[in-house]
Amino acid sequence: MYLTDEQQAVLNGSQGETMAKVMKTLVMYGDAFGADKLVAVTSEYNHLVTSFGLKMMKPVFDLMQQLIDAGAISGQKFSVDPRPLDKNVPANFLQNLIFNKIMYATQESYEKQLEQLGLMNDQAFTCACYFDEVGNTPKKGDILSWAESSAVVYANSVLGARCNRNSGIMDVMGSIAGCVPNFGLLTDEGRKATWIVKVECKEKPEAQLLGSAIGMKVMEDVPYVMGMEKWLGTELNDENKAYLKDFGAATASNGAVGLYHIANLTPEAKEQDEALIAEGAQVYVIDDAELKRVQDNYPVMWKNPAAKPKLCFVGCPHLSMEQLIRWTEDVEKGLKESGNKKVLVPTVFTTAPAVKEAFEKTEYAARLKATGVVLSYICPLMYMNNPLCKAMPVMTCSNKLRTYTTARFYTEDEILTKITKGV
Repeated sequence: MYLTDEQQAVLNGSQGETMAKVMKTLVMYGDAFGADKLVAVTSEYNHLVTSFGLKMMKPVFDLMQQLIDAGAISGQKFSVDPRPLDKNVPANFLQNLIFNKIMYATQESYEKQLEQLGLMNDQAFTCACYFDEVGNTPKKGDILSWAESSAVVYANSVLGARCNRNSGIMDVMGSIAGCVPNFGLLTDEGRKATWIVKVECKEKPEAQLLGSAIGMKVMEDVPYVMGMEKWLGTELNDENKAYLKDFGAATASNGAVGLYHIANLTPEAKEQDEALIAEGAQVYVIDDAELKRVQDNYPVMWKNPAAKPKLCFVGCPHLSMEQLIRWTEDVEKGLKESGNKKVLVPTVFTTAPAVKEAFEKTEYAARLKATGVVLSYICPLMYMNNPLCKAMPVMTCSNKLRTYTTARFYTEDEILTKITKGV
């Protein structure tokens, strides 16, 4: 790998032993993936994936403290993934005991480390840092050092930024050094599509289902998706951004997709059209029968598959303002049709703290509260890591949450029916 004189000097110890280790880590990472050089991180802010103070992560906390003590602070302010705890989310005494005394006992001290390293602000805890309300929205062409898979795929695909699917801690290293290895999705060649996906559904496919099907088929490759114009049009409005957020998260968690192109919609697809498709690209046709096949093959992890759900999570990744408003209206409508006043299953909607704050200034906040739905900033994945929560029959319309936990997947319409009508 080619290093500039300045980069080589840092590697040789010009800025101290700790910075030399940071640079060595990046060089070894780049060598492993055949990078030709290190390129500058150009985004205004970074985003870190490691937001939770799990006691078992002591090596991470020790590493962070070494960086802080050596003055090897992030070159950018950063947002970070959601907090794992919220007292407003339903949990019994024993579950809370495990959360607070065993699992996340070091949350407070770890957040102090994050502040010292360069946390944007106390509200910057979300997996959807690119929301306008949060303020960490990269520009087209920006080079990033992110690791959160759902944020990486969104930044690459919807915003046209450039970022590889880095691991946790590598995101910190890139921000501290101000550079990342040049390979994969940072290169023009690496952003070409090696799959053509033809969507031939009769109705608009559920974002989480379509993303799941594509992710499981193409794995880590780049898909070029055709046939979505009839539902999404050609403009990236708020509704489409929310759809692509959930679609991308499913491709990234059910597969390992870090970038997708939607014909006539996403930035690079609008600019380069089918020139983005690599020679010899494979073809995958998706129709309604294929989506049904995918959903029918999801494993049910509940101990009793016939159990009644005890909790429902909506918002993984975090819900946008547009989604919160739409879900509020849909829940109200479902309750009115069924004659019920409140949801029949304890339900938690999750969103970014900054979006939650903005939402609570609207008329919809009181309306949502009246339905019995809890609005939280929590990470549902971190909630489900509790063994006592894992044993519960929890349902969700998030394919990311389904993939990483025992939560059971239902479509958005199925979720609405179950929480408002109990069917």
